[in-house]
Amino acid sequence: MAAAAKSMRPVRVWLYIVAAMVAVMVMVGGATRLTESGLSITEWKPVTGALPPLSNEAWEAEFAKYREIPQYQRVNRGMSLDEFKTIFWWEWSHRLLGRVIGFVFLLPLVFFWWRGYLNRTLAPRLTLLFVLGGFQGAIGWWMVASGLAGRVSVAPYRLAVHLTFAFLLFAALIWIAGSLREHATRSVPRSVRTGAWIVLVIAFVQVFLGAIVAGLDAGLTYNSWPLMDGRFIPPVDGLLFMDPVWRNLFENTMTAQFMHRMTAYLLFAVAAFHAFQARGTEAEKSAKVLFGMVLGQAVLGIWTLLEVVPISLALAHQFGALAVIGHAVANVQRLTSAETRSEPLPAPA
Repeated sequence: MAAAAKSMRPVRVWLYIVAAMVAVMVMVGGATRLTESGLSITEWKPVTGALPPLSNEAWEAEFAKYREIPQYQRVNRGMSLDEFKTIFWWEWSHRLLGRVIGFVFLLPLVFFWWRGYLNRTLAPRLTLLFVLGGFQGAIGWWMVASGLAGRVSVAPYRLAVHLTFAFLLFAALIWIAGSLREHATRSVPRSVRTGAWIVLVIAFVQVFLGAIVAGLDAGLTYNSWPLMDGRFIPPVDGLLFMDPVWRNLFENTMTAQFMHRMTAYLLFAVAAFHAFQARGTEAEKSAKVLFGMVLGQAVLGIWTLLEVVPISLALAHQFGALAVIGHAVANVQRLTSAETRSEPLPAPA
C-alpha cells in the first residue's frame, strides 16, 4: 500500500500544480473585473483568439468592436487606443491562462494514463474534470456575452456562476490530489465529519454571494461595520422592494451585501463550533487552522468594505476565499478517508 501510494506522488504534484494555476487564474479574473477589462474582447475565439493583435490595423479593428458596446458608449467614451490596450491585455491574459491550464492538464493526463498510473476509477474522474474545465470556458463566454448588449457590465448572477464553478474545479483538484495520499488517520466521530461538510458548503455559498456583491459593486455602498445604513438589520422595504422578491438577491445592492454579511457570521459560527467539536480528535489541528483562516478572511472582508474596496484588498480577500475553500476541502477529504463512527472515542484510562 505504501509503495502504491508513493508511486502516485507525480500525479499528486501535477494536480496540485494545476490547482495552483486555477487559483492564479481566479486572481487574474478578479483583477480583470476590478479594472473593468472583462468586456474588452467582444468575441469568443477559442483557437484563433490565442493570438493578440499583431499590427496597428488589428488593434484598431479590436478597438472598433469595443466602441460598439454599451460599456464604451456610456462609461469609457473618449478612451484612447493605448488605454484600450491596457484593459485588453488583462482580458487576453485571463483567456490565455485558461488555454495554458488546459494543456498543462491534458498532456500529463495522457502521459499518466499511458504509463498506467490511472486506474479505472481515477481515469474517468480526471477526464470528466478536463471536460468540465472546457465547459468553464463556455460559461465564461456566457458571462461576457451578458455585458455586450444593454448593459455596461456582466450580469451578476452569471459572474457568480462563473466564479463558483472555478472554485468547484479548484476544490475537485485538491480533493482528488488529497485522495492519492495515504493518511495515517484514526477514527473520527461522525459529527465532526458532518461539521466539516457544513463548513465547506457554507463557504461555497459565501463565494457565490460574494460574487453577486462584486457583480453589483455592492461593496462600494454601506461602507460601515457592524451597522449597515445605521442598522444591524436594514428595513425590509429596502431589502425586498423589487418584484418578484428573488430579484433582490441578484439586483438589489443592499440585499446582496446584507446576505453576504449574514452568511459570513454564520460561517464564522459554524467554523468555531467545528473547531470546538473536533477537540481531542484527529481533526483538531486542521479544524483550528480552518477557523483561523475563516476569522482572518472575515477581518479582511471588513477591512475591504471600510476602505471602499481598493483593488489590493479586494484581491487579497479573493485569495483568502481560495485559501479557505482549499483548506476546507482538504479537511473534509481527510476526514472522509478516515473510518467514521457515530460515537466519540472513549477517553483514555
